[in-house]
Amino acid sequence: MDDAMLALAGIGLGIDSVEPGTLLVAVGPGASGKSTFAAETGIVTVVCLDSLRERIGGDAGDQAVTPAAVVEQNILLEKYLSEGTTLYLDSTNVEARVRAELVEQAHRHGRPAIALRFLPHLDTCRARNRTRPTNRRVPDDVLAWQHSLALAATPKALLSEGFTAAHDIVTPL
Repeated sequence: MDDAMLALAGIGLGIDSVEPGTLLVAVGPGASGKSTFAAETGIVTVVCLDSLRERIGGDAGDQAVTPAAVVEQNILLEKYLSEGTTLYLDSTNVEARVRAELVEQAHRHGRPAIALRFLPHLDTCRARNRTRPTNRRVPDDVLAWQHSLALAATPKALLSEGFTAAHDIVTPL
């Protein structure tokens, strides 16, 4: 069993045990392991903001197309939630206002929303960030800001935002 599956098993959350139609929301700074987790756990349906930016603007790191990518993300979320498809939202989601919109979308469709918080040490995120292609690197001050918001988004805080469940995902160094 790989590290990501062990992380799921450790919180009692296997892909097969997730209620169909669940919205799994990654919460974590850049380079915290969110995309790797999605790739390694066998999650079939992933909506990734970086992939949408690449599709729309030709560059996953082009922040100028983020508003258009978010519109596309929301269209896909509506589609999958209305169909009852379990999906993983692969983006930082460190801002409470962003998470509130996601929880509201899930609840509007009668779907559970589970927060998966990724919070390796900031130095680990910085080291991983340095290995990314230049266009995908997050500026250090932005990474620190994202990390501080993710740190404040404790499982207790996430539950108070309306998530059905909230779990810390421990990723390997």
